[in-house]
Amino acid sequence: MPIGLYIHVPFCIKKCLYCDFTSYPLSGPAVKSYLESLIREINLYGTALADEDKIITSIFFGGGTPTTLPAASFKTVLNAVRSSFFLAAGCEVTVEANPGTVDGACLTELRQAGVNRLSIGVQSFHDRLLGVLGRIHSAAQAVQAVQLARKAGFDNLNLDFIFGIPGQTNHDWRETLHRAVEIAPEHIAAYSLQLEEGTPLAQAAERGAICVCPEETELTMYQDAVAFLTAHGYSHYEISNFARPGKQCAHNLVYWLNQPYLGLGPAAHSLIKGVRFANDISLAGYCDRLSREEYPVENRTGLTVADEMSETVFLGLRLTAGVDLNQFYRRFGRRAEDIYRNEIAGLIQKGLLEISEGSLRLTTKGLPLANVVFREFV
Repeated sequence: MPIGLYIHVPFCIKKCLYCDFTSYPLSGPAVKSYLESLIREINLYGTALADEDKIITSIFFGGGTPTTLPAASFKTVLNAVRSSFFLAAGCEVTVEANPGTVDGACLTELRQAGVNRLSIGVQSFHDRLLGVLGRIHSAAQAVQAVQLARKAGFDNLNLDFIFGIPGQTNHDWRETLHRAVEIAPEHIAAYSLQLEEGTPLAQAAERGAICVCPEETELTMYQDAVAFLTAHGYSHYEISNFARPGKQCAHNLVYWLNQPYLGLGPAAHSLIKGVRFANDISLAGYCDRLSREEYPVENRTGLTVADEMSETVFLGLRLTAGVDLNQFYRRFGRRAEDIYRNEIAGLIQKGLLEISEGSLRLTTKGLPLANVVFREFV
């Protein structure tokens, strides 16, 4: 069955104050060791997987900050992928980019290597808010990164934004939305800030050094994003994601439709043939295992059919189109309406879910309360 391929690049020039993803300080020896190990991992799976499980529909380089790597390394990695796997026609190849780590030459080299989609972490068009988040770039650099990407030939750009930042006003957020639409990317992702435990920003909030954005303000910002972006031609196809027609993120749809994917690199997760597994979170451990031609997998969990049905529902509900009930039946041979009869009835009664045109989906009221809905299916 076709799969999505995720490649984790675990390096950052400086870790953002809100980030809890696996990343390490950038250094030449660490990058060399990582790239050698990544190529070994690609080759291992290329040898082990059956041909029908090596058809790649999307590739996503995430991080960390992938664009801290030398641009030439993407050509090397993608060539290794092409040698070990089969890339489907029109395969989407995305690289996450920090505006402070790219220039014209880098972006041109990425495009020539076969990268056809760029996801730029802008987060805000206000420098003071970028400072709160600990970002290394300025608003001007973000605009310049978009211009350079267009010049390099990228015609599929995503811009990431964050709302609910401490000190951010509704006016700030609307200004960012306006500037985003003026730049005209094909895709926009708008996420509420999550204060993850142990991060510097969460610790600052705990000791009262910053004021957390009130829930009511955050809700207004979300509603403003939905109204403004849809009014300007962006389809609201997932809770936090908006796209021009035909520009939905193919790789993220793999996750939301609960389809198989393979994750490479430290801390990367995979789901293949009903088994979820995760790589060693440690860069040293990851490289050490692969130096011995061993899989760098730290743990494996076999999913039951009940697990797969549950995940198909709550992941699918992230999509505004919802869970296609006929597809669910074809996949599992059982009706979701029967399996989750009480849960669905209760959520419909609360106005959070609806069944319409053969799909189970969140209502307008349910969208900002999605986590409350998801818990009913876990």
